[in-house]
Amino acid sequence: MPGYPIATRVANLTPLYAKAKPLLRSPWTFGRRRMGFPAALFVTVSSKTGEAAFETHRFPITATPSASSSNGQLEYHRLLPCPSTNGAPRIEHLVVLEGDCVSEYISKTLNLPPLYVADLIRFGAVYSALVCPKPPPTATPDQIRLYKQFTAPDLLKKRRSLRGTTIRKAQNTSRISSVDEYVEPGTYLRVHVHPKRFPRCYEIDWRSRIVAVTDSYVVLDKPAGISVGGTSDNIEECCTTFATRALRLTKPLITTHQIDNCSEGCVVLARTKDYCSVFHKKIRDGKVKKLYLALAAAPVPVGLMTHYMRPFRLAPKMISEDYVEGWSLCQLEVLDCKEVPWPSSILEEKHGIQDCGWPFKSFAYECTINLLTGRTHQIRAQLAACGAPIVGDSMYLAASLAEISNPGVNPFGKCKKQLFFSDEDGEWIAAENWIKQHGKEPSIAIGLQACQISWDDPDGDHHVYNARSPWWRS
Repeated sequence: MPGYPIATRVANLTPLYAKAKPLLRSPWTFGRRRMGFPAALFVTVSSKTGEAAFETHRFPITATPSASSSNGQLEYHRLLPCPSTNGAPRIEHLVVLEGDCVSEYISKTLNLPPLYVADLIRFGAVYSALVCPKPPPTATPDQIRLYKQFTAPDLLKKRRSLRGTTIRKAQNTSRISSVDEYVEPGTYLRVHVHPKRFPRCYEIDWRSRIVAVTDSYVVLDKPAGISVGGTSDNIEECCTTFATRALRLTKPLITTHQIDNCSEGCVVLARTKDYCSVFHKKIRDGKVKKLYLALAAAPVPVGLMTHYMRPFRLAPKMISEDYVEGWSLCQLEVLDCKEVPWPSSILEEKHGIQDCGWPFKSFAYECTINLLTGRTHQIRAQLAACGAPIVGDSMYLAASLAEISNPGVNPFGKCKKQLFFSDEDGEWIAAENWIKQHGKEPSIAIGLQACQISWDDPDGDHHVYNARSPWWRS
């Protein structure tokens, strides 16, 4: 896929985003912005306390000549064709000063071409709320003044759109779905100017990945490196969209369950909202059986594996072998583990497998796993916790290496040292320090496949669907 201006690196942003990790970052601005990246208030929101701090930054832009205009600013045209790599993130937070069509307002405020803004809306990268969210306690006096200006009771009473609702509900965000939607003064907008892209969508023969088609659902053998149902800033480049087009369906397919972007294998996509609810109930009732093949870097003991996962939305996931109050139960059953050759460098390169520095590459271990609880990253985190991370898993393999080289560095691991936390702060700090040992999410694939999914219907019919051979057997 040819290069594209939007993929141009904003290199100087990267250290800033990395510095704030594991905090949630978002530049917060009011009113109109000028060209490029002007001075912005940078917000870091603590994942523990929910409080935030504001810092003022002016982001310099680094752009290649082909992606720059004569004044050195980034040029924006359209979101397609898709870039081969993802650029640095850019999220703009705006409060509408003048009522206007949303696409025109964003275009004028952020100096973006109208067609580019239209693409962002089609990708699901633009959100709105009737009322601006409340700034954190650490906001500057100017931030508080602006917030009070747009949320003054006298002003809010005059807004007909707020009648019959609470301010809290009016601060909830939802996707903008139409370029012609009108936004009134005081409306909050969040614009993901650089949505996460999935170039593999355009490389896949989607018709060949269809396992089964019925009146109620479609079973897809999901390729690695693609989201099942979209991300917060991209609902266009995902399995549901491209499978719908491949089958030439008139109504879009609906996600019933997820597997990680870097995993491959069977997913069930509903054709109707009614069947989506039916399948969700099957999953909740434990009537859907999911088998996985995992290519581990070390042998894994056969039998039941139990851990407890920290209830934290962001990855990487932290788990403990011991019960921790408030943490979620994670269980899987390893049915089989057999020694196989480590994939060749040619095979790894072909499938986008990252070399994560694992020192022992003579053999890998193919495990058949029955997933009993379906937590995010569960198999990846559990295998890594027992010293057998999944091949190519750059996020969890790095932490396993850290534990091998320094046993006990994981405060909740098998070789943990006896720790006495005087308060919740001490436990939280220990958890955050361990998370720092982890790497980044894999870019394309890892050695994990949802190889089989099955369930029974009330009428006695038994449904079993299998994925093709995993990439490491090819």
